[in-house]
Amino acid sequence: MRAAITTALLAVTVTAACSGDPSAKWEGSITDSAGVAVVRNPATGLWGPSDAWTLTEELRIGSAEGEPEYQFGLLLPARSIGIASDGRIVVFDAQGQHIKVFTPDGKYERTIGRAGNGPGEIGPGQQSQLLLTPGDTVFLSDMGNQRVSLFLLDGTFVRSFPLNLAAGIPIRWENAADGQIVAQMRPFPGATAVPDSMDAITVRRLDGTVGDTLMRVPSGKTFSMTGGLPEWNFFVPEPLWTLWGQKILYAVNDNYHIGVYNQGTLERVIEKPFTLDPVTDADQLPMKEALRKLVLAQGAPPQLATQLVTTRMHFAPNYPAFAQMLAGPFGTILAQSVVPVSKLSAEERENFDFLSGSMGSREWDVFDDQGRYLGQVTMPPRFQPIVFQGTDIYGIQRDELDVQYVVKLAVAKDEN
Repeated sequence: MRAAITTALLAVTVTAACSGDPSAKWEGSITDSAGVAVVRNPATGLWGPSDAWTLTEELRIGSAEGEPEYQFGLLLPARSIGIASDGRIVVFDAQGQHIKVFTPDGKYERTIGRAGNGPGEIGPGQQSQLLLTPGDTVFLSDMGNQRVSLFLLDGTFVRSFPLNLAAGIPIRWENAADGQIVAQMRPFPGATAVPDSMDAITVRRLDGTVGDTLMRVPSGKTFSMTGGLPEWNFFVPEPLWTLWGQKILYAVNDNYHIGVYNQGTLERVIEKPFTLDPVTDADQLPMKEALRKLVLAQGAPPQLATQLVTTRMHFAPNYPAFAQMLAGPFGTILAQSVVPVSKLSAEERENFDFLSGSMGSREWDVFDDQGRYLGQVTMPPRFQPIVFQGTDIYGIQRDELDVQYVVKLAVAKDEN
């Protein structure tokens, strides 16, 4: 059966948090504090009824059965999609250990790489990430083989360079607006975790050398290795960052307090009212079961899986203020709300997993280029945005059978 590659005509209406008056003025304030602009937003957004964005699904790539070229094993919610200058869609499949290239209208073109540790081959691992560099060179951080591999879109393997994990573990990779590659590097953990260690957000060149350090942020404490075993501390305050044009957005997610940094200097702070939902026993139980299944799937014996869940899995008292933030279309900033596990549907709780971003709400707060709160955009169900390209959003969506698809959404706003 021909793979399902369709163009949908249905539009997903965006929810605008508004006062009901389309001409209403923003009711927040912007003040100066020692040279830093502090944007204090009200709980109600600036959008009126006619200002709501509309998301229209334009492309879907994937298939539950049929031609294998259109089937995906595991698309990670980190960097697994890249968009070439001519609109071709490049997708990294962590389970298949290969990269697939599709035309702008979703037709399969070729597969790059294969499983292995030789030149041009890709190792296993769920921490690998894909980017496209200027000139459409495919940049793959191959954590299974502890190296970065470079490919051309025609499938040619260019070269690779090693990742010296002892000098720092790459936690996250991003494309900068000026074409550079930026990575968050975490100090290599020793036998004992360093409680006050700092991650470096650095420029990484394509020859493997390290450029400037853009800023330093505290190392996250959600996951650590102690005594030779993994340990999880869910919902502890976690540093978040993303690139926003030539600037960096940074926040610690136990507070709705987003800093805008320009060349390492704080120039603006964006604030919004928030509440912290408590983490209850009803929230913890589905998460413990999901982690147990994940550890078993990684090959751990049942006794060890039970030990890890009962003695190495801990929870902070409250959920974070928001889950993540991204640079959105029209120069906006998007921050994803959090939904407590106990508020998910019975089916969602039963099928909860950590790889699909289950705790991230469909609702994303939208701020303009000054940091003023506009309203909320509602993403499609089980959809995780990955790449914003102009006014298009490319991301991963899972269906009811947990089959993954690459989906392109077009963003439109009322210009009247």
